Amino acid sequence: MADDKTNDPATEPATLRLDPVTLRGLAHPLRVRILGVLREHGPANATTLSEMLGQSTGATSYHLRQLASYGFIVEDPEFAKGGRERWWKAAHRGTLLDEETARNAPEVTEVYARAIAAQYHERIDRWLNETVPKQWVPATTLSDWRFRLTPAEAKQLHDAIFELVERFRHDEPGLEVPGAEVVVFQAQIMPFVSRP
Repeated sequence: MADDKTNDPATEPATLRLDPVTLRGLAHPLRVRILGVLREHGPANATTLSEMLGQSTGATSYHLRQLASYGFIVEDPEFAKGGRERWWKAAHRGTLLDEETARNAPEVTEVYARAIAAQYHERIDRWLNETVPKQWVPATTLSDWRFRLTPAEAKQLHDAIFELVERFRHDEPGLEVPGAEVVVFQAQIMPFVSRP
């Protein structure tokens, strides 16, 4: 299970691998949303985030401090005006929840996974309200496929998707591709296992 993108991958590790402690720090719907906004839109303060997310400034301030204490975000002094405002940016480009951590913390993993799913839903809903320029229409899709795979085949599909996505990423610092826009690719591999 992975989340993506941040502002400055040159100065921070690209991906933070969650452990049981950091997973607990992120397993809150508003924290997942805040981290997603910082990764997608760049640095922000509590007031800006409260307006974007429809939350009180007190709530966003509290959750920003929690995210900072677990190392998900760091202060960005470049944006602070006169040192009175605290501006924050994502500390990593992505977040990875591995199988072992998920297995060892199932309740917290479920809270985190539900928050991620809600973020995916919100992102799709926001996109549906956009006017997509004509040249982008052939490249957009909301598709799903249903087929049968063994666990080994599902893992091969998983790895192939991740490899393909990495081939197309152009978000490295200093790499500008003319005509490129932000594109979000969401993928879910969801085995629906029959139980007697």
